Amino acid sequence: MRTIQAYRFALDVTPSQERMLLASAGAARVAHNWALTRVKAVMNQRAAERSYGIPDVELTSAIGWTLPALRKAWNAAKADVAPWWPQVSKEAFNTGLDALARGLKNWSDSRTGGRAGRPVGFPRFKSRRRTTPSVRFTTGAIRVEPDRKHVILPRLGRLKTHESTRKLARRLEAGSARILSATVRKCGGRWHVAFCVEVDRVERTPARPQAVVGVDVGVRCLAVLSTGGVEPNPRHLDHAMRRLRKLARRMSRRVGPDRSSGQRPSNRWESTRLQLMRANARVANLRRDGLHKLTTRIASEYGTVVVEDLNVAGMLRNRRLARHIADAGFGELRRQLEYKTAWNGGRLLVADRWYPSSKRCSACGTVKAKLSLSERTYNCTCCGLELDRDRNAARNLAALAREVDTAGSGPVAGRGADCKTRPSGQVAEKRQPGTTELVRPGPSRRKAGLHERNLMQRNVSG
Repeated sequence: MRTIQAYRFALDVTPSQERMLLASAGAARVAHNWALTRVKAVMNQRAAERSYGIPDVELTSAIGWTLPALRKAWNAAKADVAPWWPQVSKEAFNTGLDALARGLKNWSDSRTGGRAGRPVGFPRFKSRRRTTPSVRFTTGAIRVEPDRKHVILPRLGRLKTHESTRKLARRLEAGSARILSATVRKCGGRWHVAFCVEVDRVERTPARPQAVVGVDVGVRCLAVLSTGGVEPNPRHLDHAMRRLRKLARRMSRRVGPDRSSGQRPSNRWESTRLQLMRANARVANLRRDGLHKLTTRIASEYGTVVVEDLNVAGMLRNRRLARHIADAGFGELRRQLEYKTAWNGGRLLVADRWYPSSKRCSACGTVKAKLSLSERTYNCTCCGLELDRDRNAARNLAALAREVDTAGSGPVAGRGADCKTRPSGQVAEKRQPGTTELVRPGPSRRKAGLHERNLMQRNVSG
């Protein structure tokens, strides 16, 4: 199986190498801002000419938004815009122009309906202070040294890595990998290089190919498996909040930059800012490491994994739970499961967003009309089942795989309940043919009373 994979390594750069990296990132920013200025000027000019009643044929000529068109315009003007252009690699300018081309395309597709998801705004200028330094190399000398402690990049030369590159070096030596590009980026006060590699992976089989597991994610427990396993939520951000608040207060008391007066930040402010940046990066690294270990263990053991299609963006609007939901990383958990199940020869099923996994009884199939978040134990009024709420939801997700295999219509068809629950009583549980037989709940007291009243009226009228 051939796939695209990334290998990321930390770098230990010298001061001169760091200056070269910052110069390359600055060149990318200059090219991006220059091209964006040119595009906006032409767009504003054409809009003004249309307001004057000038026909479209006589308007100012439009410029192309593609990468080749932007690169051609930059090459024609770079001698005047950036006389120092020979000092950095051409890939630095290409990085900024490529980012602008992709941003303009996403904005245009979002306006015309060619891009799904939330609306995309028009590209903005890149700031020197707020933009993350980054540069991407696609051509030139890009390789990993045989000593597995150094990498070579165009115009930057030989860079020392903080960790061994043996994972990538072994594949390159065996001929099962080919480097497509390399991206150098500064994150958390440290430079990293990420190689985009085309890898020929060996076909794998999960340890239990026929096993099905439902994964219910949450804040109290990060993941609850239908097999009984529970992954506790490490809450890395909560544990680091005391130090983060302390560093933020310390930085606010020191002299920072002021753009209005041109005041430069003090050395102590810069030192504290670097400490705060490293503390946030440590939280992100801990979260990423835990999610990778969990998803690798699930994907390598079970043949079928069933998860929910959660509206994470909508859940983050809850100001009481937003920080805890973001710290758990629900979206990253699903993203890793998607490609890791494919790598290990398994499959990932995504339950419909309206599938009532928490409200449905895993024993008899009855669906409750309402279930508050405070009810941590599921109590079924029909069969008397008492089970942990998350464990019950995980069992329902695992049972959904049987419906997909039987009906063959995918996880969207077998929802099991209406999208909006009715205010009175419980709703029926079976909605698609081919699913397993479930015990139907009896009529509610209100419906039974109405039925008896109708019968009495018919008898009286008769």
